Amino acid sequence: MQIEWQRSDFTLSTDRARLDLDVIHGFLSETYWSPGVPRDVVVRAIEGSLAFGLFHREAQVGFARVVTDRATFAYLADVFVLESYRGQGLARWMMDVILAHPELQGLRRWMLATRDAHGLYEQVGFTRVTDPQRFMQRWDPEVYRRGRT
Repeated sequence: MQIEWQRSDFTLSTDRARLDLDVIHGFLSETYWSPGVPRDVVVRAIEGSLAFGLFHREAQVGFARVVTDRATFAYLADVFVLESYRGQGLARWMMDVILAHPELQGLRRWMLATRDAHGLYEQVGFTRVTDPQRFMQRWDPEVYRRGRT
């Protein structure tokens, strides 16, 4: 289901055909959470997710994706707004729209990981994990440098 939301000159869209992979990959490959991520990995990640592109007129200026079974669980990932567009409430608008998306209602748990955007996510109902000993991870921060085996 492709949906678009409008706010002034900005559009948030789930239409994958609109996504600018150069912008998305360019940004993500420079972030603290996915430095050096290969383009083909970004493409596969988008294919396996509900993707949201943020556009100013026709230019892509932000992105987020949700990895979900659309029934019980969602993981919010790769959220960004280009620096020149920050400070306009666009990230908050994206979060409001994503959390209200009809395919993402009634989920038991949402998760995300962030180093520096706790304030944004707390505004939309996320809290810090209170019982972290329940959660486990298998993490390989060097996978993009090493390449896949």
